[in-house]
Amino acid sequence: MTLEELFAKIKTCAQQMNTRYGGTVFDEWTVVSLAENKARVFFYTGPRNDEFLQNFAADLGPLRRELHNQKYGVGDFEFSRHGAGTRIEAFVVLGGGLFLFCNNTQTTMDAIAKNPRWLDAQVPFVELAEAIRASTPDGQGHTQFFSAR
Repeated sequence: MTLEELFAKIKTCAQQMNTRYGGTVFDEWTVVSLAENKARVFFYTGPRNDEFLQNFAADLGPLRRELHNQKYGVGDFEFSRHGAGTRIEAFVVLGGGLFLFCNNTQTTMDAIAKNPRWLDAQVPFVELAEAIRASTPDGQGHTQFFSAR
């Protein structure tokens, strides 16, 4: 899967989640490389394009610790129920040092999850994660397989 294909899948996922939820689940979606301890944005859609990287380290909040956890492979994801405001609420591992970050800058993950439609809205998110995992050579998410063309 190329990065361009990934970006298209992210946009589709966001639309499907919002439709199933009946409102915006995540208003911010971004693909970030953290290789060599330097954040580099490959894709961003959201309300704070200019400020995103300036606040990125602080906005990771409790998810920062999880980013370096070796238990996560490609396609694995994590949510933070306590993210508020610009605090990032979810990530998906895309490959070695490459992540998809999702956030709702207007509400908390806890508030989102209280809506009964949240369960159905998660389906496209999980499908995206599975498509990412399946794009790896062994289908198990053990090797980075993204290429920027």
